[in-house]
Amino acid sequence: MGGPFQRIPGGKGANQAVAAARFGAQVEMIGCVGNDEFGPIMRGVLRNEGIGVSHVATDDEAHTGVAQIVVDAAGENQIIVAPGANHRLNAGHIADDVISNADVVLFQLEVPMAIVARAASIAAAARTRVVLNAAPAASIPPEIAKLIDVLVVNESEAAAISGLPTDSSPSTMAAALEEQGFETTVITLGAKGAYARNDGVEFAEATPIVDVVDTVGAGDAFTGVIAASLARHDDLATAMRFASAAGAIAVTRHGAIPSLPRFDEIESLAATLA
Repeated sequence: MGGPFQRIPGGKGANQAVAAARFGAQVEMIGCVGNDEFGPIMRGVLRNEGIGVSHVATDDEAHTGVAQIVVDAAGENQIIVAPGANHRLNAGHIADDVISNADVVLFQLEVPMAIVARAASIAAAARTRVVLNAAPAASIPPEIAKLIDVLVVNESEAAAISGLPTDSSPSTMAAALEEQGFETTVITLGAKGAYARNDGVEFAEATPIVDVVDTVGAGDAFTGVIAASLARHDDLATAMRFASAAGAIAVTRHGAIPSLPRFDEIESLAATLA
C-alpha cells in the first residue's frame, strides 16, 4: 500500500524549459503532445512560464507523454515513462530557424535519437551551443557525440554510456566519455555535488546540505539552469555553481515543475558556494 497520489505537470523537456525560464532565459519549446486532456494543460503550463509554444505540435494518434513516479521515504524516486507523443516527434517538427538563432539548444533522450541527431547537426552548423542531457541513458553514436558541446548525466547514466561499472569514479567515467568524443562532460553526484571534465581539465562543485523531501526534478533543475547560465555566456564553473544551487533547492520541495526555483533564490544560495 502506498501513500497519497498527486498529478503534477512535468517531463524532462518541460521541466528543463521551465528551470531555464525561471533562471531568466528566453525559452522556445520544440516538442509534441497528444490530442488529449494533457496536451492543452502542458501548453498552458509552459505558456504561463513565458515559454514559447508555437513549435509544440499535436499528434492526433498518440497520447501526451506521461510518467508514473514512486517516491520513497528518503525522497528517492523510480519512474516509468509512457512516452506517447514524445516518440512521434519527427523532422517536420524541427524549427531550423529557432535552433540556428539560439545561444544554446538543450536536448533530452525522451525523444527519438534520430531527431536529436538532426537538430544537433543544425545547431552545430549555426555554431549554436549544444547541451545534451542523456537521460534516459542510451548509447550515443560517435557522429552525435562529436556534435555535443556539453554532456550532462548522473552517475548511473555516465556508467551506462561509458560502459564502465557503476562504482567507477566520476573522473574515470568522464575520461572514457571524452574518448568517445564528448568535449565536456558534467556528472551530477546528488548530495556529493557535481563533477566536470573539459579537454582533460577536471573540477568539482559542492552542493549545499539541505533537507531532502523529493528528488524528482532535481536533475532537470540542474540541467535547465546550467544551459540558461551558459546561454548568457557564464563560464562552466559559474554555470555549475548556479545549477548545483538550483538542484539543491528543488529537492526541498515536492513535485517536478512546482519544485523548480527562481533566479533570486538560486543566486542567493549560489553565493554561499562561491
